[in-house]
Amino acid sequence: MSAPTPPRWYLYVIETAGGALYTGITTDVARRLAQHAAGRGAKALRGRGPLTLVHQEAVGSRGEALRLEAAVKRLSAAGKRTWLVRRTDGTGSM
Repeated sequence: MSAPTPPRWYLYVIETAGGALYTGITTDVARRLAQHAAGRGAKALRGRGPLTLVHQEAVGSRGEALRLEAAVKRLSAAGKRTWLVRRTDGTGSM
């Protein structure tokens, strides 16, 4: 019997109604977005909806996802928007 496949981790970015960006990691983006929308996710997002998923990407292991999340969270708001543009048009990475 082979070992179970480890879960694939994703980095996601949510934009609030006010334009703020929230970055997180999960193994199931749809489930996590639903939790945030229902007010059961991060306190930082409660009451700040509607929430829009603006980016998601498969990262690999939990450790890799945590490292990328930390790097994105260190960026300024303008830096995060630039990072998002580069990630979505495929011209660069962090």
